[in-house]
Amino acid sequence: MPAADLPAGFWAGWILVLTAVSLIGLGWLVYSVYFPATTKAKPDGEESPTWDGNLREGAHPAPMWWFWLMFASLAVSVAYLILYPGFGSYGGALQWSQGGQLAASEAAFERQFGSIRRLIADASLEALQADMGLMASARRIYDRECAVCHGYDAKGQASLFPDLTDAEWQWGAAPADIERSIRAGRTAAMVGWEAVLGDEGVQRVTDFALALHDGGNAAGLLGEAEYVQFCAACHRADGGGNPVLGAPSLIDGVSLYGSAPEAMRHSIAVGRSGVMPAFEARLDAAQIRLLTAFLLRGAQADTGAAAS
Repeated sequence: MPAADLPAGFWAGWILVLTAVSLIGLGWLVYSVYFPATTKAKPDGEESPTWDGNLREGAHPAPMWWFWLMFASLAVSVAYLILYPGFGSYGGALQWSQGGQLAASEAAFERQFGSIRRLIADASLEALQADMGLMASARRIYDRECAVCHGYDAKGQASLFPDLTDAEWQWGAAPADIERSIRAGRTAAMVGWEAVLGDEGVQRVTDFALALHDGGNAAGLLGEAEYVQFCAACHRADGGGNPVLGAPSLIDGVSLYGSAPEAMRHSIAVGRSGVMPAFEARLDAAQIRLLTAFLLRGAQADTGAAAS
């Protein structure tokens, strides 16, 4: 651990005392077993006590190899505490730490692969998509980081995680929009309207939204005025949606949470609060760039699988 993370003050002293007492106690135990103090000899004719009929006090010490084993363990422990952290706040003669070793490994990795990763991060998406080796690497990143939610075929699942293989993107289909979704994450903000619209109002807006979704003529339906008043600011008057706000289109035939009347009514009455986590802390610029190229390649090809 870094020196700044070593215990200090009371806890450093407590660790030091416990370690020293343990070593001294073990040393005393070894010494007392193999070098016992001279005891008063038994009077002539006195027999040693016997237990369970045939168990007598032994006259032979423990094997000497036990002594050397414990002595070697003590010596190694003392040498370790001199060289490495472990004795209170003392950092060891070698000043080794896990943080220092990690930093050295990261520096070595950067020296070996840093230039290549910077080239990937700055490369055009078309160049990345044309390189099958890089796309295979991107596929592995996707499988490790994204497939648990969006599925290994990238078609979404559980009516909670969107399909990444089509051309419909709730937060925008431009490369910069997709990269931002991966890097910074997204948080949905569909509020519930039941308290404002009431049960009948929710049903009217549901019927209107379903008519938009199914491509029918929604004009003149009872819920149109309420839709314009409460929904159009985000989803637009024509239902086309607004990627800047993450408000999905209601006329593209795609519905993340399902297009059944019950699912649509739940979205309007209760709201939705889906979260796409941010991956900027987990993935570097090259990995995010590869993922963006990978996902756009699947969407542009419109093959139904992001791995195509």
